[in-house]
Amino acid sequence: MLGWVVGGVGTFVVSLVFACLFLQMRCRGIGPPFGPHAKPWAIFIAVATAVASTGLGLLILAASHQAPAAYVGIVVPGGLWLTRVGPPDRPRAGWLTRPLSGLYDGMGEDMQAWCDIRHRAAAQEPQWISDAATYYYDQVRVRIKDQRVLEELCDWRDSIKHKISIVRLIHLDTTLARLREALQNHSCTRNVRRYADDDLPRLARRLESDALNELNLFLAAVYRLGYHKLLIYPFRPSAHRTPRASTYDPGPA
Repeated sequence: MLGWVVGGVGTFVVSLVFACLFLQMRCRGIGPPFGPHAKPWAIFIAVATAVASTGLGLLILAASHQAPAAYVGIVVPGGLWLTRVGPPDRPRAGWLTRPLSGLYDGMGEDMQAWCDIRHRAAAQEPQWISDAATYYYDQVRVRIKDQRVLEELCDWRDSIKHKISIVRLIHLDTTLARLREALQNHSCTRNVRRYADDDLPRLARRLESDALNELNLFLAAVYRLGYHKLLIYPFRPSAHRTPRASTYDPGPA
């Protein structure tokens, strides 16, 4: 009887550890599975996997009168590596996919909360939008090995900086000739018909809004790459006009 208890507890502990490990590996490129919104589903999946492993291990122990149960604690959680973490393809899949789709939704909420905090902090001043893009890019560029991904982030950063530079020109009451020249200096603003110069305040608002949208896309890409602990730019407490609780940074890197 003691052997059964030891085997069951050992299998549960081993499988729980490996379930958490495999779940984190499987969610790489999406987000951390143990963030505030995703954590309940991640815990449920890990514990359910450990319970299933324990039950199977005890069945093997009863049938063979040996103790290979601990190996089951490794093999069964490995199935998480083969699962697809995301919204279910078919609604009728029901309870089989609900935990994984719930985990996916929770990670999406965690990513949005992470991006929103940094988006709001930068949105208070046009120049902060440009500076934030530069700061976040400089924090991750030396660690990204995929050249295509790095170029995409660089393109977003350059587009944001260019649009904010034009916003600054408009606020400085620049000449129309200089403004038109600046619009032609980058492909993202080269379509002058889209960025008409007959209503400069509206043009400035549009460029600032586009830069903020691109910053949000930039942040989402950085988050999915696994950089979840980047400080919020700007760093001064007075720049964050949000409640203290809302600046919680979800998830480990």
